[in-house]
Amino acid sequence: MYYNHYYAYVPHVQPYVNPYQVPYAPTQPSYDRGYPMYAERQQTVWGQATWTEGGPVTKCNMAWSDNQYMTTAVGENSPYECGQALKVRNLNTGREMIVTVVDEVAGYPNNRLNLHRRAFEALGSNPNVGVMDIEITPSPDVDETQWGKYLVEVVQRAYPNYNVTDYQSVETTQVNAERTRETYEFTLQSPQETMTVRGSVTYNPNTNRVLSMNIQEV
Repeated sequence: MYYNHYYAYVPHVQPYVNPYQVPYAPTQPSYDRGYPMYAERQQTVWGQATWTEGGPVTKCNMAWSDNQYMTTAVGENSPYECGQALKVRNLNTGREMIVTVVDEVAGYPNNRLNLHRRAFEALGSNPNVGVMDIEITPSPDVDETQWGKYLVEVVQRAYPNYNVTDYQSVETTQVNAERTRETYEFTLQSPQETMTVRGSVTYNPNTNRVLSMNIQEV
């Protein structure tokens, strides 16, 4: 056992190595006529995730509670940036979740994430396990017609004790030529109360890649 950077105890394990792919194997060719087509931050990699309860201060000056704790820390020398959206898939359960980078950890390799405990659980892993094998897709490509449907799944996992009973599109904002924001409002119901949550996705309309996500109670 060892004590990780954010107060969560996790078992010491050897770095995960996918037996069929190299850690940075891209899903598409990386070069065409000698010129890079896809930056490293857009490649899918295989690795591992630990978990943390987070802390009051982050190197990104962002809160672990952003997006209802669907957040993560990355290695300080990784290609991922503060505020970037990463799609994480649990290789054991098949569950997927988009998380936001809110912190950096010294010494973490590029294929290691330190997820907030709530995101770790939303991906179907018990915190007592400590480590999960994952697939990381930076700036994931999601069909823009499916934003509402996808956010329903994200909100449902962020609020496991509630049921999403209704949702509707609120607005579409063209931030600039490379950024569009889709905003939806969700109605959640539990035996005790009804609440409203607003979720938004900012994406590049030219590539259809997710740039950031935000979930907040209203």
